[in-house]
Formats: sequence, C-alpha cells, structure tokens
Amino acid sequence: MSFQLDPRIAQLIADGAGPASPADFREGDARHLRRILDDGLTQLSALPIDPTVSSEALSIEASDGHRLQLRWYSKEGSAPGSAVVHFHGGAMVAGSVDLYDPLVRTYVAWTGVPILAVDYRLAPEAAEGAAASDGLAALMWLRERADELGVDPSRIAVMGDSAGGGVAAAVAILARDHGIHLAKQVLIYPMLDDRTTEPDPHLAAAPTLFPYSFNRTAWTAVLGEHEGTRTAAPSVAPARNTDFAGLAPAYIEVGEMDIFRDEDVVFALQLWRAGVSTELHVHPGMPHAFDVLLMGDDPRFQAGKIRVLQSL
Repeated sequence: MSFQLDPRIAQLIADGAGPASPADFREGDARHLRRILDDGLTQLSALPIDPTVSSEALSIEASDGHRLQLRWYSKEGSAPGSAVVHFHGGAMVAGSVDLYDPLVRTYVAWTGVPILAVDYRLAPEAAEGAAASDGLAALMWLRERADELGVDPSRIAVMGDSAGGGVAAAVAILARDHGIHLAKQVLIYPMLDDRTTEPDPHLAAAPTLFPYSFNRTAWTAVLGEHEGTRTAAPSVAPARNTDFAGLAPAYIEVGEMDIFRDEDVVFALQLWRAGVSTELHVHPGMPHAFDVLLMGDDPRFQAGKIRVLQSL
C-alpha cells in the first residue's frame, strides 16, 4: 500500500494552505520561486502574538564587511540562561526574519528561551556559502555578548526548519571546525543535500508543499555551476560532510512524505555512526512543513521541539 497523506493535511492543502505551485512556474526561475515561497510564508501572520515576547532589531558586521541584520527575542520574566540562534526557511532563496517573526515569537512564548533570528543572505544574489558564514557570525556575536544578555555560552543551540535547518546544520559544522561549543542542533525537516533531485515515485505523485522542481531550482540558485557536482562544500550542503565526529548533539524531525526524508535519515545515521547523540522522528503521513500547518490543531508536533529547547 502506498503512502497516505494525513487527511487533515490533505484538507488544509486543498483549502489553500502553504505556497501555491502555479502552472506558470518554470523550473530554474529562482526569483519566481522566491515570490511563491514568500507568499506562502505570509500565512504565518495568522499565528497569535504573545504580548509578553519582545524583540530588538540589531545589525552586525559579517566577516566580509556585510551588514547582517539580526533580531533578539525574549520573554518577559524568563531568564533560562540558554539561547537559540534561529535560521528561517525558504529554500535558501526566500524567507526573512520579518516573515518568520510570528513563528519565532511563538517558540519564545512557548519555551521562554530567547532566540536570535538571523536574516542571512539569499541565493542567487549571495555568494556560495554566505548563509552559513552569516550564521557563524551571528553565533560568535551572541557568544561575545552572552554575559550582558544573560546567556551561558555553553547552552547555545542552533535551530531552523527546511532551508534554515540546512543552514543550522552547516553552522554546526563550522562551529565544530572553529572550536566553538554548541549545546544542540535542532533541525526541522532540514534541506541538506543538493543531490535530492530524482523523484521518489512514492512521493512525486502526492500533494506536497515543496516539490522536486522547487528543490532543483533552489539548489541551482545556491550552487550555480557546482550544483550536482562533487565540489559542493558541507558549509553549503551539509550532507556532503565526511567528518561527523565532534558535532553538536542533534534533534531531527521530518515527515514521511517530505522529499527531504531520506537525506535527513541518512544524516542522522551518519551522526550516530560518529558517536553523536541524535534524536530522530519521522512522522507518518506528513509532508513538508506539517508542524506549522497543524500548529493550532495538534500540539503533539510541537512537544518535541518545546522539550528540547527547554532542556538546553
């Protein structure tokens, strides 16, 4: 029997939830993909805003002189000592701190853990590897100002969903390589592997929020002439990593009907084989972004993230 999409998700997609896949989308058009994904991400604005969560806009200088925009979120009366550096989704060609503002505020409201959101540079305009470089700069900035922000440097995690999960995984690799301790990498259906281009027949025919045509378009924009070759770096496509020893413990979750499922499971396996503690959840019947779609209907899909963030 073939995979069956969860009926609640199927109904939400039928009702217009998530990004549309218009008939005029042409594979390879990254800027059109950006418009499609950004339009879908505006649906996050429907999340309720908790008045106890405040934010502060910040600007820092990245290693190459780029002015990197950050946003620090904290909850009134909460001082856990831990913190998270968060990376938004959007296939590395779309998304922003502004579009993700309601979701990040929700995580802070639920957990009390402050979050530093990173407006990393996007493809195709940004140079290859700029997103992870921006993420590392944000992590280093947070560590340098940990005392004044009430943060224990040993209790900082990186987190992201979809492309943001991929950037978080890349930053975890760079942090390890720079001798920077991370408490956890929280990877939600992360986009890790530029080689995920051949459709799985069990998934290609199902309704989805992120089809293979979107994935191929995104990776071509990110990697350009290096797309699909052996030259992609782990700081861009973390699945290309060959040394998993010493990486931060991981929490990974993905839907059974997400095209990123296999690459995420393999990534978890490689972490385990390197002796890195990893918690993996594969949710039956669920596609990409299932947890956000069901945020108001099924708290089970938020419980894992809440538990992990509160345990930092």
